[in-house]
This record gives sequence, structure tokens and C-alpha cells, in this order.
Amino acid sequence: MTAMNTINLSQPIIRSSLKPAISGLNTWIDSDSLFKNGDVVLILHKGEQYSLRRTRNGKLILNK
Repeated sequence: MTAMNTINLSQPIIRSSLKPAISGLNTWIDSDSLFKNGDVVLILHKGEQYSLRRTRNGKLILNK
């Protein structure tokens, strides 16, 4: 697994580690931080609306 930066949205601290093997900055966001207020996250990407849903089985479903 390539080492990457980690962002925990519940804490303002970003933990840095080794540079990723590919160019650019890659970030891990813990899904518990995303779903702390429910099982659906609404995402606006380039003017388009998406919903990211966590299922009962812990899978993720992205819908436009």
C-alpha cells in the first residue's frame, strides 16, 4: 500500500507520511468522518450533484 496523507474531519490535524509513488497529492478521508451525521453524503462535483450512500453491509454506493 502506498503511504498517503490522512485527513480526519473530526480533528484539524493532518498526518503526513512518505510521498506517494504517483505524482500529485493523494488524501485518505476516513468514512466514519464522512458519515458521522447519517448514511448519505451529498457531493457537488463540477456543478453536478451526487450522493454517496453507506449500505447496511458497509458498502458504498455513488449515485448521480
